[in-house]
Amino acid sequence: MAQKSFGTNGSMTRTKLVEALNEDLAREYQAIIAYVNYSQVLKGAAYMNIAAELEKHAGEELQHALTIAKQIDYLGGMPTVTPKPVKTSEKAEEMLRFDLDNENTTVMNYRERVRQCEELGEYALAEQIREILVQEQEHQIDLATALGQEVPDVTNAAQRA
Repeated sequence: MAQKSFGTNGSMTRTKLVEALNEDLAREYQAIIAYVNYSQVLKGAAYMNIAAELEKHAGEELQHALTIAKQIDYLGGMPTVTPKPVKTSEKAEEMLRFDLDNENTTVMNYRERVRQCEELGEYALAEQIREILVQEQEHQIDLATALGQEVPDVTNAAQRA
């Protein structure tokens, strides 16, 4: 669920943006760990291509983490070093569902982060997050496809949360 991080007067502050970005960074760490683990423990011929794709996702998530950490530093904050908890399972389909749920949350949060950055006039940061968002949506598509389902519509989920 996306969180609204606004100051007392209803506007975004740099401090609140740093807090939100640190939440995003913790989620990127979570994704790195999950993708590394899942890519190695998925078993069976049906999952070999998926495992290779998850390995690729791990590298992309690392690049996202580096970008977010750099932006937190730019804003005067200290990047977190603690990941969100990683769910594991013996069942391949459950692992993929965990990943898809995490990507859905990440997409919602980054869409909100773009709006927050623009509210602060941090347009370059908003563009960097848009680039990350493109890859996160690709991950979402890959996982939904692997699960044989439609890509979840998270467009208005932030407003519903």
